[in-house]
Amino acid sequence: MKTLHKTLAATLVSASLMGASGMALAEDRHPETGEMLAEEQVFTYRALDESSSLDPQVVEDVDGSYIVRDLFEGLLNSDEEGNLVPGVAERYESNEDNTVWTFYLREDAKWSDGEPVTAQDFVYAWKRAVDPELASPYAWYMGLMSIENGEAIIAGDVDKSELGVEAIDDYTFRVNLSRSLTYFPQMVTHATTFPSPKWVIEEHGEEWTKPGNLVGNGAFVLTEHVINERLVRERNDLYWDNENNMMDKVVTLVINDENQALNRYDAGELDKTDVPAGQYPRLEKESPDEAHSIPQLCTYYYNFNNDVEPFDDARVRRALSYAIDRDVIVNNVMQGGQFPAYTFTPELTAGFTPPDVAFGEMTQAERDAKAKELLAEAGYGPNNPLDTTILYNTSEGHKKVAIAISAMWKQKLGVNATLENQEWKTFLSTRSDGNFEIARAGWCGDYNEASTFLDLMHSESGYNDANYVSEEYDAMSKEAQMMDDPSSVYTEMEELIAVDMPNAPIYHYTEVMMLKPYVKGWPFGDVQQNVQSKNLYIVEH
Repeated sequence: MKTLHKTLAATLVSASLMGASGMALAEDRHPETGEMLAEEQVFTYRALDESSSLDPQVVEDVDGSYIVRDLFEGLLNSDEEGNLVPGVAERYESNEDNTVWTFYLREDAKWSDGEPVTAQDFVYAWKRAVDPELASPYAWYMGLMSIENGEAIIAGDVDKSELGVEAIDDYTFRVNLSRSLTYFPQMVTHATTFPSPKWVIEEHGEEWTKPGNLVGNGAFVLTEHVINERLVRERNDLYWDNENNMMDKVVTLVINDENQALNRYDAGELDKTDVPAGQYPRLEKESPDEAHSIPQLCTYYYNFNNDVEPFDDARVRRALSYAIDRDVIVNNVMQGGQFPAYTFTPELTAGFTPPDVAFGEMTQAERDAKAKELLAEAGYGPNNPLDTTILYNTSEGHKKVAIAISAMWKQKLGVNATLENQEWKTFLSTRSDGNFEIARAGWCGDYNEASTFLDLMHSESGYNDANYVSEEYDAMSKEAQMMDDPSSVYTEMEELIAVDMPNAPIYHYTEVMMLKPYVKGWPFGDVQQNVQSKNLYIVEH
């Protein structure tokens, strides 16, 4: 039996020393580190775009998931090193072949309206996530979790009531899988698996995530939300671990212009912002205690729409990918410590060793020569230049990458690439609907295992925006799911997509940010950067 026992949160503080907010009052010092705490525990940060949703079963973006982690809590959390720690579940266990997982919930977890959090709330949320009526953009993720009948329900072949989840009692939640899955606990830290309040959703419908309506079980409650401008969440006094949460308020400011955001950071309006492309070397030199470049479990890439001409021809896709000088992109354009990508899965991924794919072993000159040859074979050249469009979501960084790549294609291959940008939600719809030729994309691991990247290219993946279909790749994916150690198959999958090139991996991310030195508790050691505001605190400054 595999069991995770409850860990100690923070050093317990005597109730006589606790204020109404839950923060220690003994000399206003941090109970573990002894640091002097600021009187105001407020964290303000910049987001590039409005979040896709505040609904756990609907949210699909990184920034939105951070907000949802503050408003809701799943079965398990991750600590500052990325290790699993208790959330609503105090402990869990599996049967011998890892096909049945049982989670034992804490009895002191409450919703922000005072209702207890129960196993039924997880049953409701998970059935909701796979329900075709909701059409969650992350329904496919529940399929990856291999929950019994999950994929059939998502396909509309079986009723959601047949999903392999059950509430044994109010505080025991059991999941039955269709196959052995050793990393299943990692998958329940994702927002899609968080509980949802049935009574609130039934009362308010689509309006349930608005301030005043939203009921969550996280460390914070939603108090203000001005679309495309500002979102505020404040301490939830009913959160089970409220006494160890030192943060009173978190403010998200949506600022599309990253240079404007940096100016506002410098003016003291923001505690955290992203570093504009190309500015990290200067900022790291000027403010070494504020500029950070953290390796992150993410890949930046361009999707080729495999459904439309000429991108239904692998020679065209390979030619364009080969002609991208990734060293120039990371060293001259981004300049934030990013890593050139020749495989889709980052080297940081646990248990994964990137294979030496053929085009990654070439020199750039060799890649450029091969690109010309491939494009000529496909019928394009000086007398028949390829014209295309690169779609990206509005961002100065994405624009700079697109300008650089389009210039490479023009200079080396005579390709004419027009740039088109759209605001975030429109961009997501356009890309998902397949109304593009080439589209910018980024993927961050939902859990730390190679399948979180490689399953994206499965023909039935909800995020296979490249519309890549390969029976051989799908068969490999299925084979990997049946193996205790699928590393050899993962290598074969990477080698296959390096030939078929459904998309062009460009670089593996770093989290490049400015963070005020008085903000403490940031999870620098977590490659997934699953930030939770309840773990942050502000020291006197």
